Amino acid sequence: MDPSIPILIYPDPALRARARSVATADRATLREVLPRMFAAMYAAPGIGLAAPQVGLALRFCVIDLMPDDQKAPLTLINPQIVAASADLVTREEGCLSLPNQYADVIRPDGIRVQYQDLDGKSHRLDAEGLLATCIQHEIDHLDGVLFIDHISALKRNMLVRRLAKEQRQARGA
Repeated sequence: MDPSIPILIYPDPALRARARSVATADRATLREVLPRMFAAMYAAPGIGLAAPQVGLALRFCVIDLMPDDQKAPLTLINPQIVAASADLVTREEGCLSLPNQYADVIRPDGIRVQYQDLDGKSHRLDAEGLLATCIQHEIDHLDGVLFIDHISALKRNMLVRRLAKEQRQARGA
């Protein structure tokens, strides 16, 4: 088995597709792909990676903020935000599918997310700050939404053009 898993780069159409819920029958696929997704995320390096970013139209993502430089992997299966704070915060976001592109995005500072683990058990997590932003960013991916959809058309177009130029230069075109 190839340990690497390629991360799709914008404008790949798979990044715009809405992912379907993970069913019991999908659990074997998840068990096989999760270690590869974490490996790809750590190698990038990044703090979150959603299944659509690796070409899987399933509702799950992996996150690790690496608190104190220690791995603290989190897998969210069929995540759903059930509450969000009224307090909004602006954070600079980037995305492994839009390498080297960053923009300020406004999101709720705190959320409550309901999700399942690999065994199908339900969990609830209250998240604030960077973790809340990261979870919202990854759940957006599951709905075919990218962080650039939260910024002005002018800023979005600038980022997309810059990404395209960098991709062309990387290919030597």
